[in-house]
Amino acid sequence: MRLTKYTHSCIRVEDEGGVLVVDPGVYSERVALDGVDAVLITHEHPDHVDVAALTEQHDRGPFVVYGPPSLAAVLDGLAAAFVPVEAGAEFTAAGVPVRAYGGRHAVIHSDLPVVENLAYLIDDVVYHPGDSFVVPQDVPVDTLFLPIHAPWAKFAESLDFLRAVAPRRAYALHDGLLNDRGLDVLNNNFVRLSDVDYQRLVPGTLVDA
Repeated sequence: MRLTKYTHSCIRVEDEGGVLVVDPGVYSERVALDGVDAVLITHEHPDHVDVAALTEQHDRGPFVVYGPPSLAAVLDGLAAAFVPVEAGAEFTAAGVPVRAYGGRHAVIHSDLPVVENLAYLIDDVVYHPGDSFVVPQDVPVDTLFLPIHAPWAKFAESLDFLRAVAPRRAYALHDGLLNDRGLDVLNNNFVRLSDVDYQRLVPGTLVDA
């Protein structure tokens, strides 16, 4: 598999001709969707699902959208392309095996509703948790995309999550709200305080999985 990290929480997965994109949100580049065969959405917040971009791309060529059932309420004209997924489901998207974990978004504040959120393990190799710190208990994770900054997260929680998953390597995720100073502080601390091969990929960077 080839992985391309786009801005914030968007990842493009290319495998044997299939193209799978995870969380193309309003902060991510629309080029991530070029030629897409299937899209995984972790939850309904706009930084993870750009409905206008999905609709525009779907008009150019059909693809399937997978996500939690609550996502249907925001997809507008894409209802026919939507396949609801529950935590624990196993399915194939763009020719790639996927497992869904979790079910709930991390708490932002007690005054705000907690929405559905799915984490995805792709081809038993790449783990994208969305907005959650759900640790897969049934399989080791090779490549973790690690949420490093969010209204629902603090550094200690992200570090503990990284240690609990204990992947071979980790790449920064959910980093679109940080300036360069904040990125430097967090990146240095993740490297210093974990034994994992951690790095932040500049948006558009391609790596092999």
